[in-house]
Amino acid sequence: MNDSIDYPLPQGLHVIPKELLDMRSDAEIDHSILHPPPVTDEKNIWFFWHTGYASMHAYTKRNIRAWHRRLSKLGWTIRVLDRAPGSSSNISNFLNTSDPTTFPRAFTNCTISGRYAAQHASDLVRFPLLLRYGGAYADVGLLQIGDLDRLWRRTVADPRSPYEVLSYNLHGGLANYFMASRPRNPLFRRCHRLLLALWAEADSDGGGKTSTEGMSDSPLLAGVPLMSGSFTITEEDGRIVQAAEVRKMLSDYIIQGQAITLVMGLVDEEDGWDGPAYVAERVYGVDWMEGSQLINEFTGWDGRKAFELMSLALPKRGEAETAEQTQAREIVEACLRRSFGFKLAHGLIIRVYGCTLGSLWREHEGSDDVPGTYAHWLRYATNYWNQDELPAPLAFPVKEPLRRGPLLGGN
Repeated sequence: MNDSIDYPLPQGLHVIPKELLDMRSDAEIDHSILHPPPVTDEKNIWFFWHTGYASMHAYTKRNIRAWHRRLSKLGWTIRVLDRAPGSSSNISNFLNTSDPTTFPRAFTNCTISGRYAAQHASDLVRFPLLLRYGGAYADVGLLQIGDLDRLWRRTVADPRSPYEVLSYNLHGGLANYFMASRPRNPLFRRCHRLLLALWAEADSDGGGKTSTEGMSDSPLLAGVPLMSGSFTITEEDGRIVQAAEVRKMLSDYIIQGQAITLVMGLVDEEDGWDGPAYVAERVYGVDWMEGSQLINEFTGWDGRKAFELMSLALPKRGEAETAEQTQAREIVEACLRRSFGFKLAHGLIIRVYGCTLGSLWREHEGSDDVPGTYAHWLRYATNYWNQDELPAPLAFPVKEPLRRGPLLGGN
C-alpha cells in the first residue's frame, strides 16, 4: 500500500501509530503469512483457501495483508490454512483430518462434490479450529474495519464479561463468515456435532453425504425455517428457478447457518443446554447489515453500481464533486464510521444478483487497488486507520425454543 496518499480521515476514526503496524512490504508480509509460527495461544485469525495463500486472488490477498498489518503487532497471528500437498499450513498439520469426530468422511476423502464444494470444505474447518485453538475465523472476502483487538479484550478475553462469542447478528442468527470464541465453546461444540451428523446421514451408498444438496430437509433440522427471500434465478439455459426453490437452494448452500440456528433455538434439559438464553446472554452480535453489508444497502445489492462507484477517482483539489462522487464518498465514509467490517459476497449470491462487488474485483484484477479511487481509499483505511468506538451489539431477545429435546433426537 502507498502510505503517502492524503485521503480524508472521517470523523470517528484515528490514524494507527506506525509502531503498532507492520509497515513492511507486501512481499515481506506474504512471507510471514506463508510461514506462520506454531500456535501458542488463542489470538489466531483463521482463514482457509483450499489451494493455499499463494494461489488466492489478488484482491483477497490484499484483505489478508490488511488483517496482518493491523493485528500482528498486537499479538495476533494470521493463518491461511489449506489442503495443498506439502504446505506447512495444510489443515492436517493443525487438526486430525481422519478423525470422524472432527471431519466427515467426504472431507477426509476429498470427495465433497457439487458446484460449491470449495465453500463447503471451508465451512467444515471453522468449528474444529475454534474449538481446539480459539480465536476468530473469517472468510477471505471479509475486510476488517473496526477494532477487533479491543473488542476481543473487552468481551471474550475478559473474565468479567458475559460474552463468549463474537459474530454478526443476521436476522437473529449468526453470520458464519466471522465467528470468534475461546476454545471449547459450548455453542460451537453443539453446532459442530450437529453439522457432522448432517454430513454423516446415509446417502445412496450408505457412506454419508458428499454434498449439502437436500440437507435442509433432514429431520435433524426439524423446526428450522428455510432461508427467507423472494428471489428468482435465471439459469444459463433460460430456466427460471422460482422463489421457493431458491430458498431451498440457499438453505442447502448455507447449511452451516441452518445448524447454528437449530442449536441457538434448542432447549435440551438433559444436556443442560438452553440455546435462546445462552445466545441472549453470551453472544455479542454486531448487526450484519449495518456492520458488514452497508455498501449493498446503499446500492440496493447492485454489484455493478457498487463497482462503478468504487472505481471512480476522487475529485482533484479545486474540482467540484459530481453526484456520483458524492454517493461514492458517502458510502466510504459510512462504512468507515459505522461498519465493523465489509463482507464481499460470492458463491450462490452471484446467481441471484448476477454480479457483486467482490466478483467484479475478481474479474477486473487490480481495480480495487488504484490509487486515488474510492476503492483504494477504503482499502487504505483498512490498513492504517481504526475506529474510535466499538460497535454496539444488536441484542438477541430470548425467544421461544425452535425445539425441545436432544440435539440429534428429532422432535
